[in-house]
Amino acid sequence: MKKVLAIFCVVALTACAANLDTNRYQTSATGQINSVQEGTIINVREVRVATENGGVGSLAGGIAGGAAGSMIGGNSAVNIIGAVGGAVLGGALGAKAQEGLSAQNGYEYIVKLDTGKAITLTQGTDVKFSVGQAVYVLDADYGNRARIIPR
Repeated sequence: MKKVLAIFCVVALTACAANLDTNRYQTSATGQINSVQEGTIINVREVRVATENGGVGSLAGGIAGGAAGSMIGGNSAVNIIGAVGGAVLGGALGAKAQEGLSAQNGYEYIVKLDTGKAITLTQGTDVKFSVGQAVYVLDADYGNRARIIPR
């Protein structure tokens, strides 16, 4: 039982990693209109992107911790205290595990728009732009993810 629960937790936590690729769109983003601005990359730096406050990690860790804590020997009161303590500790550890397992590399770009304004945008590593490269910035007008693509 413990092995099944552990495997479930690892699968659930790794499934929470967001896909940061510039060429991947959510189904809901198709057919949406975005504004496009022209610009030039003026700075690039590698960054680490991780999920924050993972609900799945906290939940999975809390369940596993509660189950493990309830197995502490003694009377019912000790089992309840163990379950509660295990759930709290497991939830905290599960959130940290999700953060670590979902972390991935990305690039933060500073783009000087042709209007003169500078913006920053962080995205995945599937396409890397160089300083001085001309790009299009697709603004997320309708709540979808903004992105930079080659010009």
